[in-house]
Amino acid sequence: MGWEADELAAQVADFERDGFLRLEGFLGAEELQALRHELERFLREVAPRMPADEVYREQPDEPASLKQLQQLGAHDGWFRAQQHSGPFVELARALLGGEVVPRNLQYFDKPAGLSRATPAHQDGAYFPIRPQRAVTLWLALDAVREEQGCVRYVRGSHARGLREHTPSETLGFSRHIADYEPEHEDELAQPCEAGDLLAHHSLCIHRCEPNRSRARQRRALGFIYYHADCEVDESADRSYQNTLAAKLRAAGRIT
Repeated sequence: MGWEADELAAQVADFERDGFLRLEGFLGAEELQALRHELERFLREVAPRMPADEVYREQPDEPASLKQLQQLGAHDGWFRAQQHSGPFVELARALLGGEVVPRNLQYFDKPAGLSRATPAHQDGAYFPIRPQRAVTLWLALDAVREEQGCVRYVRGSHARGLREHTPSETLGFSRHIADYEPEHEDELAQPCEAGDLLAHHSLCIHRCEPNRSRARQRRALGFIYYHADCEVDESADRSYQNTLAAKLRAAGRIT
């Protein structure tokens, strides 16, 4: 990662205190260009062959409304390598204090003029693990301003446990904190430049507004890691995913 030991210790301390961390310029220009090139290849060649329950569009029959892809690493060797080696997994190990297990690599977008808000939630509401020792690394592929729906975190919320989540109608975020009131939370917007990275604990509350710009994209990748000592209820996870996919098909949200 190119950090001195003292600098890394300070970053870990900030993460443990606040529940999130912003790292400016996590990827340099050449690395970012290479990643974008591979993503364009993936979207062109691989995504059309992915299972329908791993491809979310705001409008099911409109390719330009693509908002989320699941498990890029399961479908492509280049992205699998990014999950399992290099700066992302190294950062996850440092933040979680031990060996980690890659669980997902997601693609996110909020298409201009077509996107919706991401409701307030904790990733731990989706993670069937005990204890809740997991981290999501969110890499901005474009400059993301508040107008485009930058991530907003509730500072210190990871230390207060898992809030009650109820079903959501938002595609890609099926659970949310129904009684969330932004004005009553210590919420901090995190605008990013392309190549910046946000890391958040699985219990850190976060949300995003829609992309209200007329033309600017809002693309990102999300790397999810569990601490290797977590107990994972794989059966419960499969059951939930199968039930969710059936519900989305019945509602016409996926094909």
